[in-house]
Amino acid sequence: MAMQKPDSQLPIGELLIKMGKLDPTLLEEALKRQKVQGGALGEILMKMEAVSQEDLSMALGIQQGMETIDLNAVEIPPDVIDRVPVSMANLYRIVPLTFKEGTLTVAMADIQNLSALDDLRFMLNCEVAGKISNERAIAAAIEKHYKNKVDSIEDLMSELDGADTETLESEEDRGYNEKDLEQMAESAPVIKLLNLYLMQAIKAQASDIHFEPFEDDFKVRYRIDGALYEMMPPPRHLALALTSRIKVMANMDIAEHRLPQDDRIELSIGGNPVDLRVSTLPTKFGESVVIRVLDRRVVQLDINQIIYREEDQNLIRQLINKPNGIVLVTGPTGHGKTTTLYGCLNELNQIDTKILTAEDPVEYDIEGIVQVQVNPDIKLTFASCLRSFLRQDPDVILVGEIRDLETAQIAIQASLTGHMVFSTLHTNDAPLTITRLIDMGVEPFLISATLEAVVAQRLVRRICLECREAYEPPEEALMELALMPQEVQGKKFYTGRGCETCNNTGYKGRLAIFEIMSLDDTLRGLITAQAPASKIRDIARERGMRTLRDGGLVAIYDGATTIEEVVKATNLND
Repeated sequence: MAMQKPDSQLPIGELLIKMGKLDPTLLEEALKRQKVQGGALGEILMKMEAVSQEDLSMALGIQQGMETIDLNAVEIPPDVIDRVPVSMANLYRIVPLTFKEGTLTVAMADIQNLSALDDLRFMLNCEVAGKISNERAIAAAIEKHYKNKVDSIEDLMSELDGADTETLESEEDRGYNEKDLEQMAESAPVIKLLNLYLMQAIKAQASDIHFEPFEDDFKVRYRIDGALYEMMPPPRHLALALTSRIKVMANMDIAEHRLPQDDRIELSIGGNPVDLRVSTLPTKFGESVVIRVLDRRVVQLDINQIIYREEDQNLIRQLINKPNGIVLVTGPTGHGKTTTLYGCLNELNQIDTKILTAEDPVEYDIEGIVQVQVNPDIKLTFASCLRSFLRQDPDVILVGEIRDLETAQIAIQASLTGHMVFSTLHTNDAPLTITRLIDMGVEPFLISATLEAVVAQRLVRRICLECREAYEPPEEALMELALMPQEVQGKKFYTGRGCETCNNTGYKGRLAIFEIMSLDDTLRGLITAQAPASKIRDIARERGMRTLRDGGLVAIYDGATTIEEVVKATNLND
């Protein structure tokens, strides 16, 4: 008689049948589909609605030898709950169960996100083991055990005041060797404090976290929707310890304080990848650290989400679907140029289109697109990447930035040989891009022959929908937009009152305003004749181009943003 296989060795379909969660006839149908189309059986079963995500996770956990746990039947000691902050429990959807012999055991629902266990080991600085539960039980347990718990920097500071942190002196007090720095980085108060700063920043959808040392204090600031907000600062004597902890997490040289360093930390928060780009800079009072937060949940790579007006969406789609040519996106750093280009690539990312990108750095991984990270140290520049790209049979090419004549010339060559090329440039508006290219040394006739459009953009903060209200703007505000009272008769203006949703700022999220200059024969003639940017701008406006300031006015009249935001983001001559 054949021995019965243990559950952990059963194929996923048989295991689901044994659990009573799957009809055998549906398994047969799923296996037939798998033979034809390939892919994971679990995903096929879910698409067929034959099993739920919860049942599939449970089966996958059993397959991997994990125990199931009934959260209603266990008592969890308060000291174990205290080991995992509420923000971490919510983000990773876990509940701590026991802490024995240096191992924390947690209940989790998303077994497909096993990388969460690695992140927890990393962030909690101890071994972590998992048991299987379900989402409803996890939610109920978090509600029960964390009901009155709120992660607060203030509470943690008061804990630190009572803790023994005297050993974490400032760098000026004595010299440190590498072993001292590692001990500091692994001290419980430092780990807990840094984790809390990171969790709160990710929860608040901050784009950057700044740790800044000064003579008498150590500031922490978050950039949210383009504006910096100061957080409660840690004690000055924890500066070196916090910096060392960040370096340990980013695999940097912990003992190097004299030179700038750059690296990254990869996390998976609630099943979503979050990439933290870390940059250190030596200053007079210690190392300044900036962490760029790249969170795929926050950034929408969909043209319909990036471009909020349908008229602009249609114009961009017409441009990117041309067979060849160059489309440039311009604007200051941090105003969404790369995100707009990613949205364009995402739109074009089909099985019949070969897309290559050269970026510095590669900010988001997009499946189906071949992405190259440039590295000037080994002479892998934008220009050298572009040369190689032409031998890779691409249809669409993205160059992160045109920085020099060589890159511009190869981009032009690529477009002349039948490729669509996207890139960015740092200019204030669309017409000035022509001047910039000519200043680089590009021949005007080549610009007019290859350039299809220039898209200038700015990001402005969006009014919070929860507290938006109409108001009558003062005459001085209208004058800043060069508007007369009679010009705005019948127009409505809005502002954000400030509420809990927007942290009393009146703003929540950002939107892009655009200046799209599509080239026609008239504009190409002006470029060839080397007409000044002012002349190109005037003619482009006559032919229907909406300037950045005009785009801002449309967003104001739509009730999407405020006068102050548009004035701050655009020039009067826009």
